[in-house]
This record gives sequence, C-alpha cells and structure tokens, in this order.
Amino acid sequence: MFLCDTPQSWLSNTGLFRFRYNYLFFHHFLLQATASRSDVMSDKRQRARVQGSWAKQPSKHSVQTGGAPNNQPKDINTASGSWSFNNQKTSTSFEFHQPTKPVRDVPPERIIEQAGDYDISHEPSGISRLRLRPGFLCSEEADWMFSKLLAELPWSQKTNYRQGEAYEEPRLTCWYGELPYTYARSTMTANTQWHPLLVTLREAVERASGCSFNSLLCNLYRDGHDSIGWHSDDEASLGPKPTIASLSLGDTRVFSLRKQPPTEDSDEYTYTERIRVPLSHGTLLLMEGATQDDWQHQVAKEYHDRGPRINLTFRTIHPEPEGHRPGTKIRFTAKQL
Repeated sequence: MFLCDTPQSWLSNTGLFRFRYNYLFFHHFLLQATASRSDVMSDKRQRARVQGSWAKQPSKHSVQTGGAPNNQPKDINTASGSWSFNNQKTSTSFEFHQPTKPVRDVPPERIIEQAGDYDISHEPSGISRLRLRPGFLCSEEADWMFSKLLAELPWSQKTNYRQGEAYEEPRLTCWYGELPYTYARSTMTANTQWHPLLVTLREAVERASGCSFNSLLCNLYRDGHDSIGWHSDDEASLGPKPTIASLSLGDTRVFSLRKQPPTEDSDEYTYTERIRVPLSHGTLLLMEGATQDDWQHQVAKEYHDRGPRINLTFRTIHPEPEGHRPGTKIRFTAKQL
C-alpha cells in the first residue's frame, strides 16, 4: 500500500504499481516460455541420437486407448501365433539307425602307360588281362602307314541305333572279313578285299599276340570330337572270352575302361574301378580273357585340339548262333559258343 498526500500523487502511485505489476507478470511468462522451449529442444536432441524405429513417438491410437506403442518390443512367446516350442510336445521321436548299405569310397583311377602285361581283375568269369606294347611300330613306319591308310581306305559314316532311335556314329569306319559283323543293330557287310598294307599289319599282330584273326574293324577319329561310347565287344559272333588287338596310328587318345558293377548294383558305375590307357602313335594293345565280360571301354570326346587317329581292331568272327538275331550279346544266347 502506498501513502500519498494528494489525488494526483495517488494516481501517480497507482500507475507505477500497474507498470511494476505488468513488468513482473511479463518477465515471469517469458521465463516459463523459455524453459518450456529448452525442454522441447533437449528432448528432440536426445531422440535424434537414438537409432531405430522404436524411438518414434507413440501413435495417437495408443495414447487414446492406453495400448502399448508399436515401438515397444513384443514377447514372441505370448503374442498371437507364438513361435515358442517350450510347451509343445511332438509325437515323433528321432532315433539313430545304422545305414543299410556300407559307406563306400570311389576308387582312384588307375593309369597304365608302361609296356607290360596287366591282370586288371580276377572274377568267377576269369582273369581280365591287358597287354600294352608302346612303340610296336617305329615312328617312321607308323607315319607313312597312317598317311596311306587315311587316304586309301573306304571310310564312311554308319547309322547306329540307341533305344530305338537312329543316330550317326561320331566317327568313320570300314570293315574287312569273310563274315558280316553286327553291333548295336548296325550290320557291316562282308568284305574280302583286304588292303595289302592291312594284310601285312595283321600278320605282324598275329606274330606278336600268338592269335589268329580273320576280321578287322577300322575306326577313324577325325578330331577330338569324334568318339565311341561305353561298350563291350561281347557279341555272340565273337565267341566266349575273345582276344581283341587294337593298333593305334596318329594322334594320342585316351582309352578308358570301367569295371562292370555287381549284379545288386545294376547300372551303378559310381564305385567301380576305372583305368586310363593313353594310346600313342604305333602302340599295340591286347584285351584278353574275361575283359569283355567284366569291363567296358570307350574313347571319350575331348574338348581341345586333337589330330586324326586311326584305330585298327583285329578280331575273330564266328557265324551267328542259330535262333538269334545278328548282334545278340553272348550272355543272351542259350548256349555259348
């Protein structure tokens, strides 16, 4: 309360009072606004430092309903569609059982390169044997013989059959012999007009092997893409346990063999023994004994440059057994020769 002597002084004091009151009120309001703004900015800076969607402000819906904000972590064991397996029981029990078949390793591939006689297997059917003679023909002889045969033999491409479908053999062939020869439903007619050089080579092979041959199948592999697939020379017309003599001229190709699988494995060749024999210019290879019964052989395609190669396979052909179509495998004949 202010003391004053005159109305004018009272009015003057009243104006001063109002001024002071307004000043204090405005100052108090300004302090509150500044503090509120400082708190808001501090809160924004704090939330800006936090990474992750859970730093968002709660939605209006959660505030109004009192529900938990979407950014709150959920308990997957109590949420709808729980992934917890703590309280679940299964009706199936898991037990370890020993494998019904023994675990087998794939045998390493064997490579035969050196001259020698090799017994590659012993089975109830007999001994399978390879005789390898690199350099059977010297390089000079092999060179001119290769060029002459390449130019003068009647090479042609034959049609073969697989599962009833015809296909062109990926090589050229020609046949010499008093009897025809049928394999894979393709028949090569008899041809007694032997090239003189082939007669000379047949005699040399007969002396080296101790066998006599009346027929010859010639194969020309023009490049690395020409080939012959897995097969055995086991037609009934070849007789039981035939000896096949193979003479190579030209570029080197790999002659591969794989053992026939046991009866219970049928056509499973994964775990069978395998052999690779590189056949170089002038090399003689003999397959004897049970080789055609227990092994298959092939000359596979190669995907790098290869020159032409001639392969002369000398063999003995017998008349086809009565009651069987030409080319029948010997295992299917009622009585083996």
